[in-house]
Amino acid sequence: MKKLLSVLVALMMLCAVPAMAEKLTMATNATFEPYEYIENGEVIGLDVDFAKAICDQMGYKLHVEDMEFDAIISNVATGKSMIGMAGLTANNERMQNIYFSFPYATGIQAVIVKEDSPITSVDDLLAEGAAYKAGVQMNTTGDIYASDDMGDDRVVRFNSGADAVMALKNGKVDCVIIDNEPAKAYVESTTGLKLLDTKYAEEEYAICVSKNNVELLGKVSAALQDLIADGTVQAIVDKYITAE
Repeated sequence: MKKLLSVLVALMMLCAVPAMAEKLTMATNATFEPYEYIENGEVIGLDVDFAKAICDQMGYKLHVEDMEFDAIISNVATGKSMIGMAGLTANNERMQNIYFSFPYATGIQAVIVKEDSPITSVDDLLAEGAAYKAGVQMNTTGDIYASDDMGDDRVVRFNSGADAVMALKNGKVDCVIIDNEPAKAYVESTTGLKLLDTKYAEEEYAICVSKNNVELLGKVSAALQDLIADGTVQAIVDKYITAE
């Protein structure tokens, strides 16, 4: 009888322990401030806060996996990571391999030049006979837009936006085409650079999920919709981006 009571008590204690939250892995490239960047050895930023809020809604625990930007789509497509967030724009090329949620933020492709640059607008880059070279981060939408508009021979690809900006600083390219928020951060931290007043393109960021995990896409989209409706998304944006 005592043995039976001991077993029952053990089972009751086991049932009283809350189940561990399921882990949700997020692929990102932490070189994209304020969306994702490293501070004190930890990946933080707007996208990370979004992902944490989504996990809270779904009962998941977030695990962030930092990798090269070029690896994010393939990692998600093959199921190595469950979602991808890195200021990703949904486009036809990417949607051949993964699905996207509906957009959660709007981004602008900006152009960084030297302060004494003869380039004064996007029109100067696209003018007939123009030979300016643009630095871009490989496989970003800046890379795609610039390659389509200017041709591969005028686009120089780098592993990170920081590498592209350093090449501009050293005179190896004439401009850098990159998302507006990290562009502002690069200009603020690097002397002798400025942003053009005219934007290169406007786009919308979304969360990518494997085509083999439609159930997860539905859960993520539903959670995101709730977070937009209750003001959480806007509060996170306001935390990192000051209204101009």
